[in-house]
Amino acid sequence: MAHKPRKEMIAETRGKLLATARQAFGTVGYADASMDDFTAAAGLTRGALYHHFGDKKGLLAAVIAEIDAEMTERLKVITANATTPWQAFVDECTGYLEMAVEPEILRIVHRDGPAVLGDPWQWASQNGCIAGMQQNLTGLVADGAIIPVDPEAAARLINGASLNAAQWIANSDDPEATARKAIVAFKAFLSGLLLGAPASDKQQ
Repeated sequence: MAHKPRKEMIAETRGKLLATARQAFGTVGYADASMDDFTAAAGLTRGALYHHFGDKKGLLAAVIAEIDAEMTERLKVITANATTPWQAFVDECTGYLEMAVEPEILRIVHRDGPAVLGDPWQWASQNGCIAGMQQNLTGLVADGAIIPVDPEAAARLINGASLNAAQWIANSDDPEATARKAIVAFKAFLSGLLLGAPASDKQQ
């Protein structure tokens, strides 16, 4: 039997470790997830984990990056169905909050992530989020849909609000109820950017 190319073997090993760690982190949490258990479940050793991710913390960061990429793709689908650029922007912001109640995202991204990896503002993924949001806001300003606010300043403020709201949702006693309240408030917050719209329209 022919041996697999080294590049393919590396990708396969990484994939196995990510899948088993993600399952463990999502069910029992980072602190209680045993490296021996999930490496054994992947048919690998601790040495493989250290080689590919450095340590358990590095593996958590990789799992979060994988989930974050999936969330981004899901948000693209949501915004593609919006009827206007403004509605797409609102749907993207609120869609992020709606995902915060999902058990895997709630536990891994919004609870264990900040506890283990520190302030999400320092995560590499945030640069991409802010850049994308800034681009969208630039377009909305150019189209005359929103007030002529500085796009970077607005993007950073909205992104910060999103992060805090998601963590509030994830750490509350009733995430679903908290998410509903957060989304209503967030829409009201965003409506302040609209240019020349009646108050009733701003709530949409």
